[in-house]
Amino acid sequence: MVVSKSVGGSAQDALTWLQSNHGDWLLFFDNADDPGINLNMFFPQCSHGNIIITSRNPELRVYGQHSPVSDIEEADAIALLLQSAAKESSEENAETATKIVKELCYLPLAIAQAGSFISQSEDLEGYLELYKKNQAELLSEKPEQSHDQYAWTVYTTWQISFKKLSQPAATLLQLCSFLHHTGISEDIFSNASKYSFPVWLPTKERLQEPLQFLSDFLAPTGEWDSLSFFKVTKEIKAYSLISFDAKTKMFFIHPLVHAWSRSTVVDQESSHSCTRDIIGMSISVVPEVDMVLASLKLMPHVDALAPFNADRVPDFRVAFWSIYWGAGKLKEAQDLIEQVCEAYKLSFGEEHLATLQAMHRLGLTYSDMGNFQRAEEVQAQVVKKYTQVVGEDDQSAFRASTNLAATYFNRGDFIKAKEFQDPLLEKQIRLLGEDHPETLIAMGNLAMTHLHLGDFAKAKTLQVMVLEKQTRFLGQDHPITLRAMGNLATIHIQLGDFENAQELNVVVVERRTTHLGKDHPDTLTAMANLAAIHSQLGDLEKAKDLEVMVFERRSKVLGKDHLDTLSAMGNLAITYSRQADFVKAKELTITVLETRTKLLGEDHLETLQVMVNLAVIYYQLKEFTKAEEFLVVALEKRKQRLGDRHPSTIRAMQSLISTYRALEKLREAEELEQVLKQIQK
Repeated sequence: MVVSKSVGGSAQDALTWLQSNHGDWLLFFDNADDPGINLNMFFPQCSHGNIIITSRNPELRVYGQHSPVSDIEEADAIALLLQSAAKESSEENAETATKIVKELCYLPLAIAQAGSFISQSEDLEGYLELYKKNQAELLSEKPEQSHDQYAWTVYTTWQISFKKLSQPAATLLQLCSFLHHTGISEDIFSNASKYSFPVWLPTKERLQEPLQFLSDFLAPTGEWDSLSFFKVTKEIKAYSLISFDAKTKMFFIHPLVHAWSRSTVVDQESSHSCTRDIIGMSISVVPEVDMVLASLKLMPHVDALAPFNADRVPDFRVAFWSIYWGAGKLKEAQDLIEQVCEAYKLSFGEEHLATLQAMHRLGLTYSDMGNFQRAEEVQAQVVKKYTQVVGEDDQSAFRASTNLAATYFNRGDFIKAKEFQDPLLEKQIRLLGEDHPETLIAMGNLAMTHLHLGDFAKAKTLQVMVLEKQTRFLGQDHPITLRAMGNLATIHIQLGDFENAQELNVVVVERRTTHLGKDHPDTLTAMANLAAIHSQLGDLEKAKDLEVMVFERRSKVLGKDHLDTLSAMGNLAITYSRQADFVKAKELTITVLETRTKLLGEDHLETLQVMVNLAVIYYQLKEFTKAEEFLVVALEKRKQRLGDRHPSTIRAMQSLISTYRALEKLREAEELEQVLKQIQK
């Protein structure tokens, strides 16, 4: 410029000319990516003129107004690809291009590079398959012809930046390539640095590599140094190899950068192992009460690191089980903890604390999966061994007994559950105090047992106390607090207080959706409860919409034969029945009854409830003989399980009386009415 103006020949001459020229001018710095260059020394020192900078370095935002340029929209990406490939914009080409740009994650440089290759090969349809097999080679290859003057390929651009990183920054980026490309937080690494070694494996020697890496972010005192971590991540961000979301406090990596950074790792197995250990160490320091929330953040990373080598004992499979279990991925949790139990029995013996803790988790998983017989067998064995090894007053023994009682509750044996829960709660209050988290869990469990035994008032008193204390100690959004709130709403339903129940359940659904996600089992339970309230209040369409949603999501997440999925199907059938669509209701209820009978047996209380529901549908269809057949069986079994005075037994009795009258079996109806009057005296 200065040469053409005949005012000099150096950069300084150009700056002097721009400073003195008061007309409009534009100075353009393109691809100013190197953080080692101070651009300020190339700015004219004046108040007029305009400067535009394009850069991957976010630190340059300090120079003025800025606008992030992210991946392009799909329509623009398709247009760029077809233009670069010299292909016409036909419907067929656009369909093929859509798949290609999606695979390239809408990165403009990658799309332009792909287009140039396609223009030479003239094979738009075959590019995607070729790319999947040769990603690194294609993204590294400079096309002979290009629509612009940019000198570097996708991979070359990143490789040049990568070579300028310090060793800690380069290693951090490479380890993150084994995690999921989103949701990477400082907490993962800071928590890992706080890992304390148990008396059994893994040893410090085995964890030498992750410990060495984490030491780069520790202060001389041995504590985590956030400033050191900030400096390293700032260095990576300066080359746009990683990004940061200030709202979520999470880092994320573009999927193509993520895949490329993994390709820079020389020893893949060692780096994968190091990353897996860091995640395992991080999970291990999360308090149990916070595990559900932590699991939702860490689940994508655990999935990215799977599968876990079954023949290695000194690893963090128990920690990974916690994540699967907390996130509601029960099949994966079961597979993992079964491996752990077998490995620990062989390595440590059946009475070692590590083995007992693993068996405790196995029993819990079986119970949550609805496999109550196996859960009871494992949990009873754990309670017995804990009592022998650490004593019945140890907290581990308390927890094992609590979960065994919960299994009795889940299989419908409420009397046996209460026999465990009453003395257990007294002991916990005496030894731990009434405000201890374990005590409050036991109190909440007992409240729900009272509810199912028909003592609604006692259930409400206990549950209100639990909710108040858990809100105070854990906060109103904590999963355990929300569970207590949901249980209180259930009690309100049984008391006929649907307005209070609805108010509580709306809060639970909103907060669980926000914090756990719409497909989490706890969120779906809250939605199912809210649907039941809508149904009771007569808003059947709203109830049906929610129930269909819950059924579809549970089928997808848990499987069609899972007990929670069957509950959703049963609830939908009840709503169809209330809408007088008895044919649909009958079809669904028969399916639920057959599957529940197969899974739980015909004596289970949930099976009996479905039996009564089906009888009521047959009654509405005027198939009174079939209704009688089911009600007689259900009433007899409810008497045996719950006693004559339980509300569920009484309701079955009333339904059978109505059925006898419809069949004109007046003598049987009158006899049963006399029995009912004696009970209700």
